[in-house]
Amino acid sequence: MLNIKPSSTAWIECVLADFDSFLLDHASAEKKASGMAINMISHYPDKPFLVQRMAELAIEELNHFKEVIKLIHERNLQLAADEKDVYVNAMLAHIRNGKEVYLIDRLLIAGIVEARGYERFGLIAEHLPEKETELKAFYQMITRSEERHAEQFIELAERYAEQVDVNKRLAELITYESEIIDSLPIRPALH
Repeated sequence: MLNIKPSSTAWIECVLADFDSFLLDHASAEKKASGMAINMISHYPDKPFLVQRMAELAIEELNHFKEVIKLIHERNLQLAADEKDVYVNAMLAHIRNGKEVYLIDRLLIAGIVEARGYERFGLIAEHLPEKETELKAFYQMITRSEERHAEQFIELAERYAEQVDVNKRLAELITYESEIIDSLPIRPALH
């Protein structure tokens, strides 16, 4: 797994203190992840392997969205309008121009975002109260899924890189991600 900076204990404490707000944000993140995969299909129809992987990802993320909606409704909550994801937008600001570098940066950033999801969903699964067996199991499942997605994005970047040193660029983007995480306020949200 990618070597990203660990989240603070203050983050997990904030999430557990306002889990309802976290669930609403989690639903939004899953919906956006599915949309991102569809967007990649639209932009890269000439890459059949990428199209296939993104189609699978879009469906999986939409299924996660459906599962989170179920949790939201069980708590008598209602979905809210999506908010801009400052973290993701800050990461996307580091995408370079140029056909190949743009694609590779998008894939690597998606891999880092999924790695952050892996790390944070894992913290949730670990820190939820033992009595929340179903919720813990759900977040354990999501954690494994995020790990697989992160690896898939990095593999796709390696597959399509011709002129880009993927490891060097990945290290640069991980450094940016750490700075972004440090600059953001702690709130009951995935990012």
